Order: sequence, then structure tokens, then C-alpha cells
Amino acid sequence: MQTPAMLREKIRYGSFQGPTSGQCPDFVQANVVIVPKAYAFDFFLFAHRNPDSCPLVDVFDAGVTESRFAPGSDIRNDVPRYRIYRHGTLTEETTSIKNIWLEDWVTFLIGCSFTFESILQQEGIPLRHIEENKNVAMYVTDRPTKATTVFHGPLVVSMRPVPQQLVQKASEVTASYPNMHGAPVHAGNPSALGIADIEAPDFGDKIHIRDNELPVFWACGVTPQMAAMESRLPFMITHAPGHMFVTDVTNEKFLKQR
Repeated sequence: MQTPAMLREKIRYGSFQGPTSGQCPDFVQANVVIVPKAYAFDFFLFAHRNPDSCPLVDVFDAGVTESRFAPGSDIRNDVPRYRIYRHGTLTEETTSIKNIWLEDWVTFLIGCSFTFESILQQEGIPLRHIEENKNVAMYVTDRPTKATTVFHGPLVVSMRPVPQQLVQKASEVTASYPNMHGAPVHAGNPSALGIADIEAPDFGDKIHIRDNELPVFWACGVTPQMAAMESRLPFMITHAPGHMFVTDVTNEKFLKQR
């Protein structure tokens, strides 16, 4: 069975560069945000004010590259794909940020809904994006986040089709993971979130919704990427949507620590 350390090694040396949904399913995965120290407190405040979309798992000291939840890891190389934003514009995607790393950068790990996917599957709730080897579908909504002096922008959600009779169970299961986005923010009509076309996700892949299913939406850790664009921050690095940092902490252990 592949361990998170084995997966991170593959990522570090380029033999795995895809979305991490379904990888190491019993272990906590995290979204990544890296900002210069001058903006770190403001992002911390943004996350505090928006815990559904930005539940903090860990905050590194400035310049630190190893996560306390993954000994031997290197945040500069252990994410399958990074996005670099300059003045609100996505300027580059890369598989390593080691060559541009600065000692005043602060890394935030944010809870990811991929963490609770294995639990949903254990409860008999199918996940089509995993079945079809796709990235999860993500959408920009018309719901604003709670702004800070620097950061503002819309809520982003991830969507999973769920059989109608299992929607309540899916909500109850994920509510047990508040640090991984928790319960859904909406189930049913996408227009209630300002989503005009469910067939055209803003991030990730199109996922087919069957006749007996409802689209169920969870707050998503891509929200900070929209904040980077809307706020026109001079510099910010994130994971590419769906390409997470995988820790050595099991879901069960993480829940007991909270």
C-alpha cells in the first residue's frame, strides 16, 4: 500500500503530477497557500473569518519548508503542481518552487474535502470523479467571503453528485470534519449559488449528474486563489486546484487531535 511519504517522493521527482483525489485515502490532504511574511497575518485573519472555505490545518514559521505533519517533507517540491500569482494574475504553473524560494515566505495548510472522501465511500456514497479518474468539479459562486484589509473575493465550492436518498447521510458524515470544510453549503439547484452552468466548472473536470442524483456543494480551498486574483496581491503561491499536499496524519488521528 502506498504511503504518503512514497507519494510525496514520486511527486518530488516528477513521476506523479496529477490530482491527489483518491491517493492515500486514509490520510489528511491539504490545500496550500504561501505568501510573503508581510501578508501572513492578514491571510491568517482571512482564514479565521472564513473557516468553512479556509479551515487552517497548519501554519509554518517564515522560511520553514517541512510540515510538522509530514517529517522529511519539502513544501517546495511535494505538491504535484503549484500556481504563482502576481498582482492578481496567474502567471505560471510549475511542479517546483525550490529555485524561487525566499526565506520570508509563510506557508498555510488548509483543510481539504479530499480527506473525507474515503469516509463517504465507506458509508456507501459513490464518488464519480474518483470512479472516472477525474478531478473534482469546482465553481465560483456569487457568495462573498468575509473580507480583511487585504483579502476579499467570492466563495468557491466543490461539487459531488450524490443519490437523493443519501444526501442527508453525506451531510452528516462530512459535518464531522469541520477542519476539512465540514457539511455542504448547498444541495440542489446550482443557481442558488449563482452557478449559471453546472456543465462548465470553473476549475477541475465536468462531472455527469444522473437523474436520481443531486449536485451537492462543499466550501472549497480554492477560495484563496480567487482572493489572490480579486485582491491583486503582489505575490502569492497556491496549489493547482485538486493537486494537494498529502500529510502523514491519518484522518482518525487528526479528528482525535482537534
